[in-house]
Amino acid sequence: MPLPDFLMALPALDIPFAPDVVEGRAMQTEDALLVFFVFHADVDLPPHSHGAQWGTLLQGEVEITIAGETRRYGPGQSWDIPAGAVHSARVRAGSIAIDAFEEPDRYPLFGQTAV
Repeated sequence: MPLPDFLMALPALDIPFAPDVVEGRAMQTEDALLVFFVFHADVDLPPHSHGAQWGTLLQGEVEITIAGETRRYGPGQSWDIPAGAVHSARVRAGSIAIDAFEEPDRYPLFGQTAV
């Protein structure tokens, strides 16, 4: 299930992955960043932490370790990562996720400065 054209037309994120590996399209406010992630290849995200994050998987499979606890997620399942919690993830190619970050500048938008 590809995302609709109007979502893929949202501003692209400046993330540390090539667009043929991961695409991120975002809506940014003064209070949060909402991101639509499309994974074209398998991705391993190393352990890291930041402000609170909530996400849900639309398609595919992701394995997330949050504060030492690992869980697999499938379509329709959601995760809640508390602010400061160390977490990592393995995401399968073909996965599509929506993530909301409490930090509006978690990732910069291409060609724009953070709100």
